[in-house]
Amino acid sequence: MRIKRTTPRSGITRRTRLIAVSSGLVAAAAIAIPNATAADSSTTFSAAELKSASNSVLKADIPGTAWAVDSKTNRVTLTADSTVSQAEIAKIKEQAGANADALTIKRTAGKFSKFIQGGDAIYASSWRCSLGFNVQDSSGNQYFLTAGHCTDGAGTWYSNSGRTTVIGSTAGSSFPGNDYGIVRYSGSVSRPGTANGVDITRAATPSVGTTVIRDGSTTGTHSGRVTALNATVNYGGGDVVGGLIQTTVCAEPGDSGGSLYGSNGTAYGLTSGGSGNCTSGGTTFFQPVTEALSAYGVSVY
Repeated sequence: MRIKRTTPRSGITRRTRLIAVSSGLVAAAAIAIPNATAADSSTTFSAAELKSASNSVLKADIPGTAWAVDSKTNRVTLTADSTVSQAEIAKIKEQAGANADALTIKRTAGKFSKFIQGGDAIYASSWRCSLGFNVQDSSGNQYFLTAGHCTDGAGTWYSNSGRTTVIGSTAGSSFPGNDYGIVRYSGSVSRPGTANGVDITRAATPSVGTTVIRDGSTTGTHSGRVTALNATVNYGGGDVVGGLIQTTVCAEPGDSGGSLYGSNGTAYGLTSGGSGNCTSGGTTFFQPVTEALSAYGVSVY
């Protein structure tokens, strides 16, 4: 589920730290259930066959699905949420045709969706989101990054629910396809280059297996590990986002847009969405922050 924005779209509390608050995407906390379908592990698929299988999932256009190539198993791991029926799974396999055996299908509890609610937040005209990382350009102008589904359609941002204290205006937004946006500061508000007290000094793409930390206004700080890179999620309604980091970190509504980083101060991503909760566990997807930094010509500090 993409951490969708609810009405009002809530965001994350702006604490003294650089809280990567979830923009309107549903916090991604999904519980992975044992594989429902797995092909013969002795079969080897070429890169072209795996790409074809991935494209087939996209063409099937089934909301509630997420997929990524797993180089270790030589398969495309497809995760289906609770809304996906067996008939829809069959449709995906039919679309994959001769490459259907390249798909390993898993089930996850909950629903992939996007929404916003939670604690400390940044407020647009009719929704709330979470702030991600504070950044600046080469001239010293300061901004913050958050999820693109949050900045999509947003103009002025406020630091309070009464929307009386302006903190800035949306300067760029990319969603769907990507899930990042940028807001330029104009108000007088603290802009530390930290995330929950951790000094953010660089940005990078994590590796599969990397231990990561997620910070959000609804559930605070939680850790987990990266399970896949370049994952694609179909949130439904034409909202498909690709190139995401898939993790075992839990999240809940309101955590969308929140920061993903390492204990060494490396920024990794912005919370995009997922399913589940922080009681039973979850699967969460993140927009790589390096892509957003490059797109807007800014850097963390």
